This record gives sequence, structure tokens and C-alpha cells, in this order.
Amino acid sequence: MFAVLDRNPGFLRSSFTLTRMIEAFVDPLVVAASLLLCAAAFGQRFSAPYVILALMAFSLSFPGNVRLHDRPGKAARKILVNWSLFALILGGFGLASGYHLYFPREVLIAWGVVTPLALLASHVLVRLTLPRVLAISHAERRAVVAGVNEIGIRIASEFDRNPYLGTSFVGFFDDRSRERLPDITRMPLLGNLAQLANYVKIHQVEAVYLALPMATQPRILSVLDDLKDTTASIYFVPDIFVTDLIQGRLDYVSGMPVVAVCDTPFTGVNGLVKRASDMLLSVLILLLISPVLLATALGVKLTSPGPVIFSQRRYGLDGREIVVYKFRSMTVTEDGDKHYNHVTRNDSRVTPFGAFIRRTSLDELPQFINVLQGRMSIVGPRPHAIAMNEAYRKLIPGYMVRHKVRPGITGWAQVHGFRGGDDLGQMTKRIEYDLEYLRNWSLTLDLWIVVRTAWIVFRDRHAY
Repeated sequence: MFAVLDRNPGFLRSSFTLTRMIEAFVDPLVVAASLLLCAAAFGQRFSAPYVILALMAFSLSFPGNVRLHDRPGKAARKILVNWSLFALILGGFGLASGYHLYFPREVLIAWGVVTPLALLASHVLVRLTLPRVLAISHAERRAVVAGVNEIGIRIASEFDRNPYLGTSFVGFFDDRSRERLPDITRMPLLGNLAQLANYVKIHQVEAVYLALPMATQPRILSVLDDLKDTTASIYFVPDIFVTDLIQGRLDYVSGMPVVAVCDTPFTGVNGLVKRASDMLLSVLILLLISPVLLATALGVKLTSPGPVIFSQRRYGLDGREIVVYKFRSMTVTEDGDKHYNHVTRNDSRVTPFGAFIRRTSLDELPQFINVLQGRMSIVGPRPHAIAMNEAYRKLIPGYMVRHKVRPGITGWAQVHGFRGGDDLGQMTKRIEYDLEYLRNWSLTLDLWIVVRTAWIVFRDRHAY
């Protein structure tokens, strides 16, 4: 289950098996072990129900999706969200099937409380000990990079920055003199490309990363031919990775490898997970907020003349027009297809009740119906008025990439403070966060955005 919750292939893959194994097994082992320890603490025997539950817990949480190179805050967020989803799914199964009756309530409660703490502690322990284990065991691979350019320097920096990759960066090879190269003051230049193969053989280098421009094909072929006489693993990193990739990954067409440069994150299983979570959460939320919807509708109707629901055409998935619903908060119902006047603080068009529902985001609640219709997602780039779209798509590179996914009720930009404003600076930052969301999407990120949105709605004093 945890593998489905996170899908970020990353720029650089480690080939070191131990690190990958630890990332895959630490969470499942801790989840299962915590159950058995809680049972033992309450004097329970390891009977068949406990063994079955432990096996189910291990299977559902394998492989773990918390990466050792994740920032501590991100890792902690993943752990807590993963465990919450896990407890919700397994708890729902237990209640529906009656399987929970095989276990004392205090054991299940203790398991629910102890496990996330144990997961956090285990990741801290692994982060502290694994680099030392790799260093003591001399298990690190020695690697060199051919090509001193932006992508070659990025690879070398990753090796130096991330001790969990299990790779020791030795130095660069390039045909240019150091004076003609980018600044690599703190990184060794070992020689030219003709000297690469001989150096690899003499110094037992185990991995060679070719970061040479694709335009230099003859030189690449010559280097590859020289390296055939070595036992080093060879990796080619094409210079297309210097571009700003959206869901960049290696894919296949009938066995032929192709590189995805710009693609939607919601393909295959991820698309099903995203849509299913949207449907489930929308139904639950609409049931919970139905009294709020009714009260808000009455408030709009009784405080100003005009329709309760304001419909506006906007761009949705693949740039197709959709109709988005909102509670009317203004005295006008402009569609925004030809010209869009952005709402400002103390805008005379906003009604008194409209100011309240805008400040509390109650005006956005009808968009959960849009989610059920398949026009929107709960989390995604916010849809803009058509006139705004047409203006900014010509000014901001990559603007239309945000339409590779369904627009959202809330988004990564909104929880970072970019809810409104239509000046170029604000919009550029909003698009940067939208594209970052597309690059790093996971179900845990979606749930984190939902939690942060709820928190911000109650605390944001700058909304209008």
C-alpha cells in the first residue's frame, strides 16, 4: 500500500542494494513487530489471529515509501499520513468483517499509538547508523563522472550530499582544461576522456556516469568502446535532464525505451488511486457539510438578489473548458471569458455575506460536486478564469503544463500563501508551486495539502 502512496521516481536512482532493501523493509518490519510487542506487553499469546494480522500488516505496508534522502520533515509527514491511512483501511476491514473481536481493545489502541512513534524512531536510527555502516564495511562504490557540465555537477553533488546512495564520488573527466570549465574548485579533475578507461582499471572504479551532451555522439561512442575493457557499470545521463522535467521517467513502447519529459503523474494505478480518493472523500465531505451547504445557500439568497450558485467557465484537464460552481459572493456574475477583473480587498462588488464566505472559503464548497462530476479534483492546480489563462500562458513558460491534471479545490500553491493576486510575480510563484506539485505528486502529499488547507482556513487573517 505504501508504494502506491508515493510516486516520485527522482532525478537520480541509487543502485546500492542495501539502501533500497532498508527503505523497503524497515516500515513493514516495524509495523508487524510493534503489533507483536504490544500483544506481549498485555500478556497475549502469539496465536493464529495475531500471526495473520502481522502478515497482513507487513503485506499492506511493503515496500516502504519513506526515502532516506527525504528531508526529516517530509519523512515524518509521510510516516504519519501512511500510518493514518493504514489504520483507517485495516480498521475499516476489521470492523466490517468482525475480525477486530479477536483482539483486546487495549492491544489495538496501544498498537495504533506505539507504531508511528516506533516508525519515527527507527528512521532516525537508520539515518544515524547507515552511513557509518557503509563507511566501516567499505561497501561504497567508487564512481567517476565524464563531463563537467550542469548535469554532471548535479550528479557529483548528489553523491556528496546523500550518504545513503552508497557511492563515493572520485572525480571528473573532461577534455577541456580547468580554465574553460564551470567552477568545480572543490571537486577533482582527474584527466581527459582518453585517460578515463585506464584510470577506471587501475583504481578499481565501479561506476562511470556519462554526462556528455548528446550532440557529441562520436565522442560518447569512443568512450564506450574504451570502457568495454573494464568491469565498471556504465550509466548514460542524457542532457535532456537539464530541462525542467515533469514526471520525467524511463518508459517503454513494445520493449523500446523512451524517456518521458513531460507527462501527467496520474497514469495507470496512480490515476485510479487519485480518482478513487477524490470520489470517496467528496462523498464523505458532502455528507458532513450538507447542513453548512444549506445554511450558506440560504445566506446568499436572503442577503442579496441573484442566483445562489455562480457558474464560471474555466480551463480543466488537457485545456478543455469546464463549468465550475461557487456560491455567489458578488453582485455580478461575470464569466471571465473576455475580460476578468480580479477581486481586491474591500471590492465594492463583494456583498457583506459574500465577504464572509470568501474569507472562510465557504464559497468554494459547491466544487465538491464538480469533483464528483469528474471535472475537478480535491487537490490540484486552481483553475483560472479563461481571460486570465489566455493572458498568462503567453507570459509564463510552462503555464499550460498545469492542465495535464484536473484542477483542484485547493492546491500546493494555495497552502503556501498564493491564494489570490493576479500580478505577474504572484502568478509566476503560483505556477512554480503547481509544477512542483506535478513533479512530486503522491497521495500522502494530497492528504497533507488537505490538512494544511483546513488549518489555514481557520487561521488566515489575510483572506478576502
